[in-house]
Amino acid sequence: MKTIIINGSPRKIWNTAQILKEAQKGAESVGAEVEYVDLYDLKFTGCRSCLACKRKGIEEHCKCYWKDELSPVLERVLQSDKLIVGSPIYFSEPTGVFRSFLERIVFPALSYNDYTSYFKGKVDVDVFLTMNVPESMYEDLYGAKLKAYFEPFKFLNGSVRIFPVYDTLQVKDYSKYEMGSFSEEHKKEVRETAFPKALERAFNVGAGKE
Repeated sequence: MKTIIINGSPRKIWNTAQILKEAQKGAESVGAEVEYVDLYDLKFTGCRSCLACKRKGIEEHCKCYWKDELSPVLERVLQSDKLIVGSPIYFSEPTGVFRSFLERIVFPALSYNDYTSYFKGKVDVDVFLTMNVPESMYEDLYGAKLKAYFEPFKFLNGSVRIFPVYDTLQVKDYSKYEMGSFSEEHKKEVRETAFPKALERAFNVGAGKE
């Protein structure tokens, strides 16, 4: 079993990263080969619309032919069994670098002949999303939109699951920031009560127990 973990957050030690590191521990606990990637460490762009992956006569359609630091990561993802990705939610969507990754891994798999997948393998995708909003707001405003947002991952022929992590703690000390809309007391209470459960769930997802 090979698992690739992609961190789409610019923060390497905060909410999203902590969730993904716990998923990594879960995967390793069952003997999976695990690779962890911080997208913000790489120099790359989204799809360049070069359409090289759609040219007639090419040897391999399900491949992004644009060369940059993301290219080898994309190849390893297509050779894996499971992809675990994570991103904070900014303005109701994942980060820009995460969107760029999604475009580059999925678009080459899409056939413009019949809208099936060129990909012959199967990669299951688990998505962890960290956010400031409570569960009720997620369900009312974001849930359906984000389900559709990640629908393209189905071109990898596996399952696509979303695991939201709600009402996260943004900073350790709110008094240092202009963040008066948030209650530090409430955020820290959620951090102490709900976040450990999210970490436990991430471990179980990584281990294939959920």
